[in-house]
Amino acid sequence: MTKLSVNINKIATLRNARGGNNPDLIKMALDAEAFGADGITVHPRPDERHIRYKDVRDLKPLLTTEFNIEGNCREQKFIDLVLEVKPHQVTLVPDATGQLTSDHGWDTIQYKDYLTDIIRTFKKAGIRVSIFVDPDEKMVEGAAVTGTDRIELYTESYARNFLSDKEKAIAPFVKAAEHARELGLGLNAGHDLDLKNLNYFSSQIPWLDEVSIGHAIICDALYLGFENTIQLYKRQLAMQGDVQSVIINS
Repeated sequence: MTKLSVNINKIATLRNARGGNNPDLIKMALDAEAFGADGITVHPRPDERHIRYKDVRDLKPLLTTEFNIEGNCREQKFIDLVLEVKPHQVTLVPDATGQLTSDHGWDTIQYKDYLTDIIRTFKKAGIRVSIFVDPDEKMVEGAAVTGTDRIELYTESYARNFLSDKEKAIAPFVKAAEHARELGLGLNAGHDLDLKNLNYFSSQIPWLDEVSIGHAIICDALYLGFENTIQLYKRQLAMQGDVQSVIINS
């Protein structure tokens, strides 16, 4: 059964808008687990505009499913947090300071030495590492050299082009995914996956380990309810058959 890890950044954004604790981020993370989520994902940023560093520390001892922390590993504060909390997985994203949302993958060739060093640091601490990459076979090859456990395919272009030509939209992702499998890399995916395009994506790449989705789940929950929405996303993955795990990204 495919795992579903829910990114709760948007819940934190809503809480922070009023300065109090409504909605209660911790309760909603635990509710997401109770409603069927197989993991929780957070993406703290330096300005703490959504997830706060304190949230990450508070969540770790309470979660009973897989915990995934995404972020910019070029920030020492982020590195220190991950090494302190020791999540099951850290996903390395090449965000710039102040960036609204993740919008590109690593150049794994240009940053090979840096990525190799930081991945070694996290793996030494017993943390599984995934790095964010575009659907480019050269970038996949570069990722394999760094020693990462997994890659996460950045799926924005797939989502953007899905309705106009889904076969064309998925093609580079299938090629990249096949190459990752040949190289022995685990495979995650995320960004703008939703109830319309998730099933097709996972059915075309049945060896997928994880997908990351957050924004779409919270938007759907406004109409459908939080518990029902999580179950609907799990159903899209279950319909595919032999998939192995998914993360919901903001």
